[in-house]
Amino acid sequence: MFALVDVNSFYASCETIFRPDLKGKPVVVLSNNDGCVIARNAEAKNCGVQMGGAYFKHRELFRQNGVIVFSSNYELYADMSERVMTTLEEICPRVEIYSIDEAFCDFSGVSHCLNLAEFGREIRTTLLQRTHLTVGVGIAQTKTLAKLANYAAKRWQLQTDGVVDLSSVEHQRKLMAKLPVNEVWGVGRRISKKLDAMGIKNTLQLAETDTRFIRKHFSVVLERTVRELRGESCLGFEEFMPTKQEIICSRSFGERVTEYEYMRQAICSYAVRAAEKLRAEHQYCRHISAFVKTSPFSVNEPYYGNRATVKLLTPTQDTRDIIAAATRCLNVIWRNGYHYQKAGIMLCDFFSQGVAQLNLFDENPPRVNSEALMQAIDSINKKAGKGALYFAGQGIEQPWKMKRAMLSPRYTTRWSDLRMVK
Repeated sequence: MFALVDVNSFYASCETIFRPDLKGKPVVVLSNNDGCVIARNAEAKNCGVQMGGAYFKHRELFRQNGVIVFSSNYELYADMSERVMTTLEEICPRVEIYSIDEAFCDFSGVSHCLNLAEFGREIRTTLLQRTHLTVGVGIAQTKTLAKLANYAAKRWQLQTDGVVDLSSVEHQRKLMAKLPVNEVWGVGRRISKKLDAMGIKNTLQLAETDTRFIRKHFSVVLERTVRELRGESCLGFEEFMPTKQEIICSRSFGERVTEYEYMRQAICSYAVRAAEKLRAEHQYCRHISAFVKTSPFSVNEPYYGNRATVKLLTPTQDTRDIIAAATRCLNVIWRNGYHYQKAGIMLCDFFSQGVAQLNLFDENPPRVNSEALMQAIDSINKKAGKGALYFAGQGIEQPWKMKRAMLSPRYTTRWSDLRMVK
């Protein structure tokens, strides 16, 4: 038995936790460089705010409806997500983190001692008390059905109190008859159009379709989805996240970069962040790549994009090694005269230990006390806030940095942003 716990309007809800004056007001969160709407609360949705809409095109709509706009505060969202997941792990036997605001919980055996719907409400109440975030809880025999149950819990929140138990086959069929196929987890726009053309318009019709027909005209993946809709669990529980095969850190610049020094600062900053992620995964890497590119949509400007890779003889997780390799890559691909829009770093070829066959002629042998130094840097930045300790190559002013003109305080991750109680 699975339960899907999903935070309602996660980004927008995080912005209102420390702002009680925003209760009942429309709130939206913008993407990188304050580009498009990536999150909205129910009030903003009722005002006609569309997901993905460009901010500069809808400023008048926001002004007329009193919409409060925030830049993406990723530090705050990541910390609040960790609090939600930690709380779930305390309450539930097993938890699979699916995304920053979603997690599957294993309810196997819970029904022997507790009512599932009541347990779902207990989870909801505990999370609201500890984080002030409202969640929807969907309970069913399979992950796909749990997704549908969660959808119903959030859509009909007043009637369901945010918890829907789809253990009953009768309730499953009743809900599936109401939902179009595009609401099914994993059924995208292209597949839903093809299903519609075949006369399969709602989820119940999809569940009743012969699996041989589905496999013949679609794929084994959709066949698995159909089986899940019938109550046959095909997607197992992954309590531990699979090891990443690569780490990418990239951003679009707040303004076009034309000078090498600013590009080098950006590459250094991305290398630092990628190295932090690498250590968080307890991995070492041997391949470091850097890429740069201009905007493909710029008028009367030639497009340029390139990538270079450095392979180290000895795996590393030391930020200094990764910065040095990334800078070497940049020196290969940098070209003067372009207005660069984006750059990034990619790490791959991972090892669980920093051990490999050493080479007598290796120009970069392992550094003394490297792991202890990196651990100290990570520990200080975690306690004092990211960037408390940084490398000189990252620069100070950083005019290329991503625009976040409406950034809220990082209430939970920076001492200077803590709320003052008088």
